[in-house]
Formats: sequence, structure tokens, C-alpha cells
Amino acid sequence: MRSPSLCLLAAIAAMAVTASDVKGRVFNRFVTIWLENTDYDKAAGDPNLSWLAKKGILLSNYFAVTHPSEPNYVASVGGEYFGMNNDDMNKLPANISSVADLLEGKGISWGEYQEDMPYTGFTGNEYRNQQTQANAYVRKHNPLVIFNSVADVPERLANIKNLTLFWSDLEAQDLPQWIFITPNMTSDGHDTSVTVAGAWTRSFLEPLLANDYFMKDTLILVTFDENHTYTRPNRVVGILLGGAVPESVHGTTDNNYYDHYSEISTIEANWDLHTLGRYDVGANVFSLVANKTKDVVRKHSNLDGVYLNESYPGIFHRKKWAPQPVPNTSLNINGRSVLPSVVKTWGGDENQKQTVYGGDLEIPSAANRPKVRKNSEGQSSNSSSNSSSPSSPSGPPNPSPSSGPSQSLDSRPSGAMRYLSDISCIWLVVLLVMAFV
Repeated sequence: MRSPSLCLLAAIAAMAVTASDVKGRVFNRFVTIWLENTDYDKAAGDPNLSWLAKKGILLSNYFAVTHPSEPNYVASVGGEYFGMNNDDMNKLPANISSVADLLEGKGISWGEYQEDMPYTGFTGNEYRNQQTQANAYVRKHNPLVIFNSVADVPERLANIKNLTLFWSDLEAQDLPQWIFITPNMTSDGHDTSVTVAGAWTRSFLEPLLANDYFMKDTLILVTFDENHTYTRPNRVVGILLGGAVPESVHGTTDNNYYDHYSEISTIEANWDLHTLGRYDVGANVFSLVANKTKDVVRKHSNLDGVYLNESYPGIFHRKKWAPQPVPNTSLNINGRSVLPSVVKTWGGDENQKQTVYGGDLEIPSAANRPKVRKNSEGQSSNSSSNSSSPSSPSGPPNPSPSSGPSQSLDSRPSGAMRYLSDISCIWLVVLLVMAFV
């Protein structure tokens, strides 16, 4: 793994975005904490998670969208998992937008806090505990760094930090308005158990629930990436709590159908954002929010038959390739249209002939694959191709993952060149600090 220069690290740190204060309909801050690989019954029966549920609302029909981990994380911020059926070092092309684009479009600050990530903006595949060599940070649980539109932009990488910096930002009252928190591989239950994950989550949240700054108008979602038993429906626990949840509904259960795309749709509804034109558009908004935004919470036609346990073909599928899906730029939900930059990138009749998105609640799976559909412009409906044909004109095929060779001592600049580089670095950092102060 190539080590970044101190200059680059300082530059990235200097670009960190300060907190914003954009008012939402129900909440002004959204915090999501993701735990790992636990069946619904086990998670619901954990005493610490049960304690948290009594402080808010239990979502009893919340579903992951496939297996394994990485595609679920990607789906929660991208409105799609692009056929991903693995935890590889996948890199989503820069023409694929995410929740970061939606938030920035309205001036809403965002950040990710990753336990045991070695430094701000780290893009490597993993980082182990240096004493025990145990699994610690893993890229597959860091959703936004998987998008090249984030990983290739230093200003955005500056928003992806080690979890220890959460407490610094909390003390400075400088937390972003959208926060994604990933515990390490021990704390999240991946390498341990739901007992460990529940205990960690309660110990993390309990003091925050008494913090006025953190709690004010904050909605917290605690959930799991996927269930553990792949032969069972992919239902996981979801818990809503925080200052945005009225005490009158503490300890209640919401039985409506939700999935990981509901995270994005709820954010879009709350702040009246644009959409990505993908599966975010049709996803149910959490009823706590939908009741205020007048979004319709739709009923699933067959809750007992929801089986989202295997990925459909796509550009990141190991065995079954399919073209990069095109957002439906004509979709509109409750007055929310598709992000203009997405329309600019993906609009036009030829691109739109390939869209598979129609604003439906019920999403595809390996058994019920996405189909190119007739949209509002009257294009014909055809089955999607799974053959190894060229990429669609709108996007490149799956890029080959590559971390690049480690930089050797012989390849580093020496002598006067290192001196000049250091001087340039100092001026760069000074200019960046001045720009962001």
C-alpha cells in the first residue's frame, strides 16, 4: 500500500467541511450506525438493542437488499448496488452519483466516522489492529469511499474520518448534518456476536442521548447490513431514536416495509432534496417523516415473500455481467425531481431507452431481475441483457481493482527536490487553511 505524504494528509485535513444548519421538516441531523450480519430475531432479542428500541421506534419489516456486505453499504448511499455480489475492492465510476451529491446540492454537510481507520481520507482496503493483527477497519463497510466521485476528490475525502474525531467534532459542536458511523470488525459484531455489537452500540449512544447539542432535532437509525442466515428472508432490525422522535411514540413498532433505500428516500423527503433517479425514488420514507412530508407509505404486496438474498447481474457481478444501469431522469416523487447533474450526465432519448427504474416500491433480485421499461417518454420495454456485451454508452465497464505498487525508497525525490517539495507543501497547506477558515 502506497503511503500518503504528510503534505497530502495535511492538505486533506485542512479541507474538512464545517457544520451546516439546513432545517429539515422533521430532523436537522441524521445519524446512521451500521452493525453486521445478524438475523432479525437475534438482534431484536438482544437486551442492549431492546433497551435502545424502547427509547424510540422498532422497524419490524426492514430489509437488506442482497448479500454480502458491500453491496448493501453501496445501496444505502447510491440507490443501487450495480449487480455487486462480492466484497471486492470495487470502484464505482465517477459518473455515478451518491447521497453526497444530493446533500451538497442543498449545502448540507456530511461526514463518515470509521472506527480504527488509520487516517482521514484513507482509501486502502483494510487496516488491522497493530498490536493483535485483528480485523479492524475494512473498506467494504465504508460506503462513500467506494465511489470514485468521492475517493478522487480530496475535499470530499476530508469528510471521512476516524471515529475518535467524532468526539472532537462533538465537543466543538461542529458535527455534520448527515453522519454514517461504522464500528470496527469487533464492535459491529462481524467477528464477534450481536451481544458485543449491542453492548458497543448502547455504550456509544447512551451518553449521546443525554447530550443536548447532539440530540436536538437528530434522527438516529441503528440497523444491520444483512442477516446471518442466507436461506432466510433478509430481514434485519432497524431502530429509530433521537431528539426527533417524540416521547409519545417511544417503545412503539412500525410494521411498514422498508429497505436500505429508505435511508436515502427519508433524507430526500426531510430536506426536500432532488433524487438519484434510481431505487431511492420508490423506497418508502420512514412513516415518522412521511407523516409530515405527506409522502405515501405504500404496502408491500407480499411481505412474507420478500427474498432479497442474491444479487441480480451487473457491472460488478463476478459471473453475470449486465450494462451499467441508467437513472430514469423523468422520475418525480412528491415534487422531488432528479438531481440536475444526473439529468445532464444520463439524460437524452438514447440513454433513457436503457433505464430500469420506474419508482416502484418492490425492488428486483436475482430471481426477479431488473427489466428495461417503458418510461414517461414512451420508450419500449425489453428484458435486460446478461450477456458479456460492450458497456452501455453511458458508462464504462467494471474497472479493474488496483491498489498500485508500494512506493520504494529509490523512487522518492531526494536532496534539493525534497526540499523544494517540502516548501511547496507548506505553502499549499497555508493557502488551504486560509481558504477554509
